[in-house]
Parts: sequence; structure tokens; C-alpha cells
Amino acid sequence: MLNFLKGRATKPSHSAYAVVTGAGSGIGRSFSLELARRQGVVVCADINLAAAQETVALIEQAGGRAYAVSCDVGEAEAVRALAENAEQLLSHAVTLLINNAGVGLGGKFHEQSLDDWKWCMHVNLWGVIHGCHYFVPGFKRNGRGAIINVASAASYTAAPEMSAYNVTKAGVRALSETLYAELKSDNIRVNVLCPTLVPTNIIKNGRIPGRYSGLADHALMNFAMTTSDSVAKLTLDRLDQGQLYTTPQLDAKLFWLMKRLAPNWYADFLGLSYRFLK
Repeated sequence: MLNFLKGRATKPSHSAYAVVTGAGSGIGRSFSLELARRQGVVVCADINLAAAQETVALIEQAGGRAYAVSCDVGEAEAVRALAENAEQLLSHAVTLLINNAGVGLGGKFHEQSLDDWKWCMHVNLWGVIHGCHYFVPGFKRNGRGAIINVASAASYTAAPEMSAYNVTKAGVRALSETLYAELKSDNIRVNVLCPTLVPTNIIKNGRIPGRYSGLADHALMNFAMTTSDSVAKLTLDRLDQGQLYTTPQLDAKLFWLMKRLAPNWYADFLGLSYRFLK
């Protein structure tokens, strides 16, 4: 049985044997630690192996079991190898995949190079596609599984000067919505996480123009309305409840409601606000 939080048992989860990408920091580390607290065994994958090993050390210090693996999720062969190696490390079929690895990219559309776009899509979109491509067949063979795809409220807020990032996260949300319907009859659950500000290293490790990077990182670290630990707990609970969407903050919910109820008004409001702020 899983999902033991503060000594209280809740509904059983699919999260016993998990693979988490981008597990070396931020939300990925929080997912890994929370899964271990719920008696899960975790393969912590990250392009930065040392960071993944730090996460594993934290889990082991708490009495859990985890394994660190280096993986560039944008490379199909690397994710194929991750899927194969994970079962060997866990000595069990993977039952939960968390596609969390992501990078930040900002700036005016005409100032971004195609290389910038390819770099962002390599991780944020192709990384999720690769994960689903190589893990879903195993879930189908085993008759169960679960996927959490980490998108962003940017997938629907479409803020200016975030074009590539917005596009990749919108793709992740669309893929998640599609798979939720397509895989339901296969006993495979899907949840897509769409937060606004969460304290992570995405700005530090991203490509944000100098005029914005310091301000963005300050806002991320000091004005976020939640923590990565809280987001991880909520998302796993939402997955257990069979819910598709996790929008953890009030502002994320308000933006979603505005976009749904009055999409044209929202777009006009966004454009007008940008004119005054730029």
C-alpha cells in the first residue's frame, strides 16, 4: 500500500515503481522524495548525474530506495535505454512515469534563434513524447500504469515573450489530454500538472535574456504561492483520484477560468497589458 502521508493511509497508488525525469532538483526532486515517503522505489533520471545522485542520497538517508541515472530526455535512444534499465534496476515493471525534465526560454519572438527553439523543444516537448513512447507499451502489456506530465500554466496563459516555452508546454498539455482519453480503457491514468510560479532552478538553467533573468528568478523564488513539495503531493493525490488536471495555485485556476469563459477578451487584455509593461 502506498500514499502514507503524515501517518494517514489514503487510496492505493500506481506509484510503487517510478521513473522521474529531471529528478535532480525542483519539482522532480520533490516528486522523488514524496514517492519514497509513500514507500515507492524511484529511478531518479537527470542530465546532471551528480544532481540525481544527491536526490538519491536524500531518499536513502530517509530509509528509502532509489537509483540515479544520467539521461538526456531529448535523445530518443537515451530514453529507450532508460525504460529498459529502469526495470532492471527496480527488479519490477515500471508503474509510474513522471515526465518532469524541462528548461526555460524567454525573450521576444524575433530575437530567438531557431537553435533556441530546437533546444527548448528538445527537452520540454520531445522529452515528454519520448517518455510516453517508450513507457506506454510496457504499461499496456502489464495492464496498468500511470503518467504525470509536467506542463505549465504557460500552456494556456500564452504570455508574451515566452513563445517557445508556451508552445512546448501547450504541446505537453495536448498530449496529456489525448492520452487520458486514449489510455483510459487500458487502466492507465494520466495527469498533467499546470502550475504558475514554483521555486525551482528553471530560470537559472534556462535561456532568459539578461534584462529579465534576475527579475524572473527573484519572482520565482520569493513570490511563488506554493512549494515544489506541496505541488508534488497534490499532483500525486490528483492522479490517485483519477483526475486529469492539476492546477495547484489560485492564479493558475483564475487564468484557466478567464481563458475558458472569455478567450477573446483574455487575449485583448493580455495584449493591452503587455503594451504598458514592455
